[in-house]
Amino acid sequence: MKNFFEELFEYNHDTNIKLINALNEVSPKLNEKIVKLFSHILNAHHIWVSRIENISPEYSVFELQPVLEFRNINTRNHLKTLEILDQRDLMESIAYQNTKGISFESSVQDILFHLINHSNYHRAQIATEMVNLDLKPILSDYIFYKRTKM
Repeated sequence: MKNFFEELFEYNHDTNIKLINALNEVSPKLNEKIVKLFSHILNAHHIWVSRIENISPEYSVFELQPVLEFRNINTRNHLKTLEILDQRDLMESIAYQNTKGISFESSVQDILFHLINHSNYHRAQIATEMVNLDLKPILSDYIFYKRTKM
């Protein structure tokens, strides 16, 4: 199962890099909504990793990140996630508080799966917003990614 999650997070990282490159190419045409959505993807990933590691996050969930920092934050998130996959039991239960201060427990596996779904959901919103701005969105589906890796 860890190998599968490693593959999913390679996909997540690589797809984010493709999106960052696409956003950089059209940066003058970007609107605030796209920057907010991608910042949120990065911030949420960072927050969930921080919860697993039981440390205070550096970013808030809706903090606006500079476009020029997207790549660095994405890479840090990815490397931290790979460390978690290497060092933690996927069934380990993580106690944490959500952004409203409510306590929960979730397995590392459930948190990591949530991260993949969360990122895909918001990348789809970014694609829709790009189409609305007459910009070409990237192909970000997992199956397209797998086809290019064969």
